[in-house]
Amino acid sequence: MPELPEVETVARDLRQAGLEGRRIVKVRVGWPKSVAAGAAGDFSRALAGATILRIWRRAKYLVFDLADGRVLLVHLRMTGRFSLAREFRQRNPHEHVVLLLDDGTSVHFEDPRKFGRWILTAAPGRYLDALGPEPLDPAFTAAAFAERLRAHRRQIKPLLLDQSFVAGVGNIYADEALWAAGIHPGRNAVTLSGADVERLYKAVRQVLRRGIQNQGTSLGTASTNFYSTGGRRGRNQDALRVFRRAGEPCPRCGTAIERLVVAQRGTHICPRCQRSPA
Repeated sequence: MPELPEVETVARDLRQAGLEGRRIVKVRVGWPKSVAAGAAGDFSRALAGATILRIWRRAKYLVFDLADGRVLLVHLRMTGRFSLAREFRQRNPHEHVVLLLDDGTSVHFEDPRKFGRWILTAAPGRYLDALGPEPLDPAFTAAAFAERLRAHRRQIKPLLLDQSFVAGVGNIYADEALWAAGIHPGRNAVTLSGADVERLYKAVRQVLRRGIQNQGTSLGTASTNFYSTGGRRGRNQDALRVFRRAGEPCPRCGTAIERLVVAQRGTHICPRCQRSPA
């Protein structure tokens, strides 16, 4: 599933493509369940005529602020991606939502697994307010991170994956941050020392920033992997230290990377750098 760096990459690409300020002339929904609430026809009629004021990211949501005060939320889920065309082209079988804009641009949402969701709402807080803080927000300090950790007695990896604890971190970047901080993913959050927390805080922000700089992580070449707008692959897979590198030497100590399961999630660690809490 696309995580914070991948969704941020898509948001930046859509802004760079000039979608902000454009008016939506027509909406076509090819897979009704792509619309999370209400009938597809109602969604299409309600969205047509709206002007896109701003495109940004919150956690793993793409957020389209509309000029009339409503908000369009798009969750890519496993395989959602966007492409743009300068004419209203024929829809392919995996394109489930298409927007035609007033300058002739058509915005195509492709989703082979059909898990992505579009939500048009006047109350975005219903979906966004329960999310945790943004880990790259200046207000999210090391002290704030430590305070949130003290309130939980859970294994650290599933806690990092909990979107109500911190927004946007998924399996890839949790593994990378925990390796960078030298912390085993099975450790209980309350056992982390002040130094552990400081290292983990810095590591989370570091791996997310690197992921954004590298325009996301594209694992393999299958259609279900991450592609940003226009089919562009990310580069961050070349910067991964442990994720999906089982059997390869740890970049820090040379020990073979291992794969294990933590809270039902495939997890990659260096057994030497990240000592088991047992």
